[in-house]
Amino acid sequence: MGITSSSARRVRRAGTAATAAVLGILAVSAAPAVAAPDGSADKPATGPAADRPAAGSAKAPAAGQAGKPAAGSAKKPAEKAPAAAAGKPAGSAASAGNAESARSAAGIPLAISRLAQGPGRDVAITIDDGPDPRWTPQVLEVLRKNHVKATFCMIGTKAQKYPELVRSVAADGHRLCNHSVDHDVTMDHKPVAYQKQQILEAKAMIEKAAPGVPVGYYRAPGGAFTPDSRAIAAESGMRPLGWSVDPKDWSRPGLPAMITALEGKLPHQPTVLFHDGGGDRSETVAALGQYLPWLTAQGYHFTFPARTTP
Repeated sequence: MGITSSSARRVRRAGTAATAAVLGILAVSAAPAVAAPDGSADKPATGPAADRPAAGSAKAPAAGQAGKPAAGSAKKPAEKAPAAAAGKPAGSAASAGNAESARSAAGIPLAISRLAQGPGRDVAITIDDGPDPRWTPQVLEVLRKNHVKATFCMIGTKAQKYPELVRSVAADGHRLCNHSVDHDVTMDHKPVAYQKQQILEAKAMIEKAAPGVPVGYYRAPGGAFTPDSRAIAAESGMRPLGWSVDPKDWSRPGLPAMITALEGKLPHQPTVLFHDGGGDRSETVAALGQYLPWLTAQGYHFTFPARTTP
């Protein structure tokens, strides 16, 4: 029996529809996946390799840093891409939406704090890389003389070695901050499990040195935060802590250069970075002796870094 013209048209229409359906499926399968933004400048990871740096990408210590420990580097904020979803802590920056407003279950913001607490002309003094048996007592004496309370960002192994200094800091009314186990400035290129170990073990070391004293902040070595490290800190009750004024005392630039940097135009409610560890800190002690009275004369009040406000 021959095929009628109407039958042929039906066959052609069926073939055209099937072709269109196949093309539609291919177009959908080829479309790139769209990652949900986390509100930060971090680049989303695409797999386990995101936890490893590209060859030669590890941060090198800045020039002129002779007084800084071998593990140290310039204090530059630098966040890495978030790790792959596997092994990511619940509530991390990549899964919490906007990192500037996201909070941990404890109510601690994941965003890095760079402001002093208080409603007005307030300043937060922070001290890094100790405790040190030579310089920490001298820094404490200058703070005591000027009636200033500061935040001490302590390296876990040093807190473990000098627990009496941790207790002296706490006894003077200063606050404690976790500065990792051993100040590895390449932490942001390491797996999430390593970052977690560095943060949580250091917290335990500091708490053991001064039982009952809270560790309310976490400052990444060299500012090498990642979304994961911020989430781990916040979920453990520690606010990620940055800074807004850096006189680069770790590089020993000379007292005049430090004072010029410190007394320049100050940002709103500044958090100022100093060091009591990592080398010769005589310039730091001298700078604090000049800077703290100057801040008082300018009408500043000394307080601690913001912990629970965005």
